Amino acid sequence: MYNYSVWSSLAIAIFIIIFHKKLFIIIIHRVKRYAQSNKTISLLPLGNLGWPYIGETLEYISSAYTHSPESFMDKRRHMYGKVFKSHIFGSPTIISTDAEVNRSILQSDAKTFVPFYPKSLTELMGKSSILLINGSLQRRIHGLIGSFFKSPHIKARITHDMKKYVQKSMDNWQENCPVYIQHQAKNIAFQVLVKALIGIDGGEKLDILKINFQEFIAGLMSLPINFPGTTLYRSLQAKKRMVKLIQNIIQEKREKNIMSTVNDDVADVLLNDTSKELTDELISDNMIDFMIPGEDSVPVLITLAIKYLSDSPLALQQLTEENMTLKRLKEKQGETLVWSDYLSLPFTQNVISETLRLGNIIIGVMRKSVKDVEIKGYLIPKGWCTFVYFRSVHLDDNHYDFPHQFNPWRWQSKDTNNYCNFTPFGGGQRLCPGLDLARLEASIFLHHFTTQFKWVAEEDSIINFPTVRMKKGMPVWIKRRETKQC
Repeated sequence: MYNYSVWSSLAIAIFIIIFHKKLFIIIIHRVKRYAQSNKTISLLPLGNLGWPYIGETLEYISSAYTHSPESFMDKRRHMYGKVFKSHIFGSPTIISTDAEVNRSILQSDAKTFVPFYPKSLTELMGKSSILLINGSLQRRIHGLIGSFFKSPHIKARITHDMKKYVQKSMDNWQENCPVYIQHQAKNIAFQVLVKALIGIDGGEKLDILKINFQEFIAGLMSLPINFPGTTLYRSLQAKKRMVKLIQNIIQEKREKNIMSTVNDDVADVLLNDTSKELTDELISDNMIDFMIPGEDSVPVLITLAIKYLSDSPLALQQLTEENMTLKRLKEKQGETLVWSDYLSLPFTQNVISETLRLGNIIIGVMRKSVKDVEIKGYLIPKGWCTFVYFRSVHLDDNHYDFPHQFNPWRWQSKDTNNYCNFTPFGGGQRLCPGLDLARLEASIFLHHFTTQFKWVAEEDSIINFPTVRMKKGMPVWIKRRETKQC
């Protein structure tokens, strides 16, 4: 009886030890899992995902329509910091208003982030759009176009075309009625860009493209509902008509055997490439996507520059004097202005830089993470959208003194902080390949406008959503200067 009790007690003790050991191991595993989970939670930026499905989209859009569209961001920056989580446009989103985080995301490749756009935009652009494709094909197209637009030969050609279209437009302006700068700039920039892309220089084809392009671009920020009668449906039909026209132009180029070492337009560049991936369909689709800057970026840059100059007499006076000095010098030398002349004017370039900073024509870009990414201590989960918001950085008083004031003189400073936080055209592998041309076209317009006219601007206001534009189109009343045209 005694021996049985001893062995029973020993067995129970051994069982308890083993049980406790297993229990201890289980507890340890659970603590580790909790720690890992807690680490993930702690890395996620603070924020609020808002309502189910719609998230905070409505609040974002309502603030975007105001004169201070960054108010949505500013409110959350004060609550959560410069990087925070939200839920907009149907996706959980990490929004970054931090310059360092933005640079890191922009410099990332397709192994980390891929482009993300609203559904209607994605459907309109198509899977072969350079705005959506990734990897070697995207780098190849981007490189070909970037090199083409940087060549002195093309800059000279575009300068000639821009001067021609600008002067043709200005010759028709009347002093007894307002000139709508936004409309004029769009008309000029579209002609210049279409010729640079596919070689069309006026005529019926340009008119057809212009009409269909207006129908197409109306659907870029439409509801993703595609059936007859909807905006998206009409936009897609317009794109089909444009693609057909451009494919006919490409076929004509092939039949005429315009495959030479000299490329006159972007279509030539892509057609002359040996890659089999660059099909006629891909080229046609991308020509239409490349036309979008002719509607938004360049014309809005020109329009906002005129608006800010109209509101800043000192800046207008200095820019006018700088351009008049160049004009008189060239007239004295008996020379015409070339592309490098326009870009050589320092204050004019400062005005353009300040217009880009204050106007924020491109408010930001969206990316989607293809894996969990950690940047500066923040976790961006796989599959989440990331909104790199340029506007808040450009209007951050930690980077720019009195950021809401138009001050082109700030760019005379040697402070590199001005430029390292300045991303009006994006960055990284998807940096806009036409950024130099945007500056060139704006410089040409400003030169001819300020040297040929004095003007008084009507009251107008800036609309920031869905795209940046002037509410009334920036009407000005002009008076011609009594000087020879350059």
